[in-house]
Amino acid sequence: MNAIKSLAVLAMFSMMAAPALAITNGSPDGNDHANVGALIAEWRQPGVKEQLCTGTLISPTVFVTAAHCTSYLESLGIPNDRVWVSFAADVDPVPRSGLHAGKWFTNPGYNQRQSDPGDIAVVVLAKPAKGIPPARLPTAGLFDEMAAAGTLKNQKFTAVGYGVREPLIGAGGAEFPWDGTRRVAVSEFNALSEVWLRLSQNVATGDGGTCYGDSGGPNFLGAGDDETDIVAGITITGDAMCIATNVDYRLDSAPARAFLAGFVALP
Repeated sequence: MNAIKSLAVLAMFSMMAAPALAITNGSPDGNDHANVGALIAEWRQPGVKEQLCTGTLISPTVFVTAAHCTSYLESLGIPNDRVWVSFAADVDPVPRSGLHAGKWFTNPGYNQRQSDPGDIAVVVLAKPAKGIPPARLPTAGLFDEMAAAGTLKNQKFTAVGYGVREPLIGAGGAEFPWDGTRRVAVSEFNALSEVWLRLSQNVATGDGGTCYGDSGGPNFLGAGDDETDIVAGITITGDAMCIATNVDYRLDSAPARAFLAGFVALP
């Protein structure tokens, strides 16, 4: 795939119920977040495996991602056991080795509306992903507790994903570079609601964030020396040009925990 795609990339991901987001104003991740993987499917051409979204290993066999990713595959008539996860640092092209076969399970409460509070899914791997330490889930209501204690203000979060980067604006419009590399960026707390964690990704204030291709990917609590392996929320949506806000589904919320409890032990 070419290193730079124009609005065709935007159109490709916009076919989903909500924008599929990717890393902006960040840097290549290398092997720093080995438990962050690419959701792989033959979604545009039979026999050709391509990255669709991002997600995180939260147990040796459970990979959490966004429901609008798996429901999109379902809308194409793709069976739920025709999906793979790659934890490679670069998925352009998708490596033939190291693919983990699995089966997706979309939250049955998801109704395919943008910013749906049921926008969560998992892929259950056929075999444990050996040698990859799973990320941790937050405890129930963690961010409500932090807000009450006044510790959410100025809190940093670390976004990881495989999608397109910040737009390049030219005479022909916006172009969104994509090269299949897992990238990382740091965002800052913006706002909290019952199920949503909103993060600033405004480069003018030193923030990075997500864009097309990162849906389902993690936003870890903390950054730099203070980064934890706790997935605060999964990337769901944001502004169309990927320059302002990353909207994440809180994994400490009651709806998220109710769904995840069917697949993993909760903290």
